[in-house]
Amino acid sequence: MMKNWIYGLLVLAFVSCNTETGDEHQEMDPTEEESGQEINCWISGKVDGAAGQSIRLEVAGNQGELKLGETRIEEDGSFKMSCKVRGLGMYQLQLGEGRNKIVPMTLVPGDKVKLETSYAEFERLPNISGTKWGAALTSYMTKFNDFAVKQMELSRQAGLSEEQQINRFLEMRKPLDDFARESMLKDPSNPANLVLMTSLTPSMGFQYWEASNLEALKKVSEAYQKEYEDSPMTKNMMMQVAEIEKAYVDYKLLISGEKDAPDIVLPNPEGQTMKLSDLKGKVVLIDFWASWCAPCRRANPHVVSLYHKYKSKGFTVFSVSLDSDRASWMRAIEADKLAWPNHVSDLQQWKTPLTRIYGFNAIPFTVLVDRKGKIVGTNFRDAELERKLLELL
Repeated sequence: MMKNWIYGLLVLAFVSCNTETGDEHQEMDPTEEESGQEINCWISGKVDGAAGQSIRLEVAGNQGELKLGETRIEEDGSFKMSCKVRGLGMYQLQLGEGRNKIVPMTLVPGDKVKLETSYAEFERLPNISGTKWGAALTSYMTKFNDFAVKQMELSRQAGLSEEQQINRFLEMRKPLDDFARESMLKDPSNPANLVLMTSLTPSMGFQYWEASNLEALKKVSEAYQKEYEDSPMTKNMMMQVAEIEKAYVDYKLLISGEKDAPDIVLPNPEGQTMKLSDLKGKVVLIDFWASWCAPCRRANPHVVSLYHKYKSKGFTVFSVSLDSDRASWMRAIEADKLAWPNHVSDLQQWKTPLTRIYGFNAIPFTVLVDRKGKIVGTNFRDAELERKLLELL
């Protein structure tokens, strides 16, 4: 269940890793030269029920995943590896040939890592000891894999609205995020935070993001600057946290009701120019969508319903298509009965400058604008959108 998401943040340089038996083929990052560095990291343990299985250490490199060392589990379940590492880094220990038995490892020089687990519980409960980061990472992995199972069950449930799915997803994820945040605040220099912080990045945007996550991310970034100042991972983390902070400030301004909606001046399907600013005085839902976007098409009936329900009260929709084909765009407007007159597109798909101007990278994306032309929120869902409309109207 623990996929390559653990490498979403950073890439590190790893010199080499040798097995204790010495008879397995070794691979090195071709971009690295042998430095003569002494062995400074040891990995050992016991994996019950895994006799004969291969176990290997990997790292993400510029050319993809690199195998740094590999051995086989002994008949009694034991194994040993010795390694050379350059500073703080993120690696993965993989059991077997599949991709579902993976343990992330935030190794630092001097680590003597020990695992006490079983084949069945390898990725969920590795029981890592011998390092500063072992306990926190083991607890996090247990919670992460429990969450992954619940998420899979949620994906199989039928009859839930999008809002219900999101609410249940957030409820299931909360214990994982809370644990990550509390652990990071308690021990900000812990190497395990390289993995824990992936829970606190705004992967769903800022609408459902806890502002306290930023405090935890900044504390970890500051602690790493002191503890691991020379690590490339620290520098990358600093840049990432700074980008998140800037994006959050921009988002808060966006929904404050103080920011004017940037004007959109584009042609409609007949080639006539339409302006968002011409709709000032109405409450406007800017709807970024496309004929080829299945989630957009599924969302259209709800938008149509709201339009007919509230158009007499001063509500309208300004649809901006990310299509490239005019005929497909027009067919979708007719098929989905998008009855409002405001349809525009530059037919540039993702090359449109509006993605940068309005700050989105996925559709459907909606922006709600009040009668004064001020942005009051983005991506309101179903009942939430209707409640906000009633408030503005």
